[in-house]
Amino acid sequence: MRIVRVMTEGRVSWGALEGDTVVLTRGMRGELTGESVPLASVTLLAPAEPSKIVCVGRNYLDHIREMGNLIGTDLPTEPGIFLKGPNTLAEPGGEVAYPDWTGNFHYEGELGLVVGERAHGLSREDALKVVAGYTCALDLTARDRQTSDLQWFRAKGADRFCPLGPWLETDLDPSDLRVTTRVNGETRQDGRTSMMIFDVPAILEYVTRFVTLERGDVVITGTPEGVGPLSRGDTVEVEVEGVGTLLTRIS
Repeated sequence: MRIVRVMTEGRVSWGALEGDTVVLTRGMRGELTGESVPLASVTLLAPAEPSKIVCVGRNYLDHIREMGNLIGTDLPTEPGIFLKGPNTLAEPGGEVAYPDWTGNFHYEGELGLVVGERAHGLSREDALKVVAGYTCALDLTARDRQTSDLQWFRAKGADRFCPLGPWLETDLDPSDLRVTTRVNGETRQDGRTSMMIFDVPAILEYVTRFVTLERGDVVITGTPEGVGPLSRGDTVEVEVEGVGTLLTRIS
């Protein structure tokens, strides 16, 4: 099933996507309202209402290498976690303005997921049970500010720095999905989630040892190699196998 969050007739609603029709529901995984609207008549929104966005850095070996963060042959022993706030969400098909305070604005395409129920102290075996669905994520990064600032707050956490969508796919095995990023139609990233150092159950088990994930929270799982700079006028597409494509324009 594909779950969407939409703007229709001036109000925000959740729904299930059935072909070209959105069947409205009471909440992200709620019961049907009996209303339906054509997909062409609504605006897709980021399919999440999070209290926080939990992000994993350095989760693909080749990306660690390209960033110069590999020390010898040692891989990370724990996921590297940072946060984005709800302010960073941007809708599928939307525009993100190139910030005037960076000269090195990067794309990072990723598999994302949205949590469907409150979760703390998850075991690896039970971790996937709390996932409401999977989606495409674009972790936008002011790379120069990532190195110049004390923390990554500005580099990763500015407004609209996390486009998400276009929907949640509920029927998906996240263990081996192709993740592709294209800029102006040219493939820049092409990896598989099977290449992740920490898979989705490991990430959820680790995070919920010390943070309670609330219903609607987002987790993005790291990016493959091939990150690079963007320019004004670029179009970025993040495609996750089995989900679809998230499109973002840089203005």
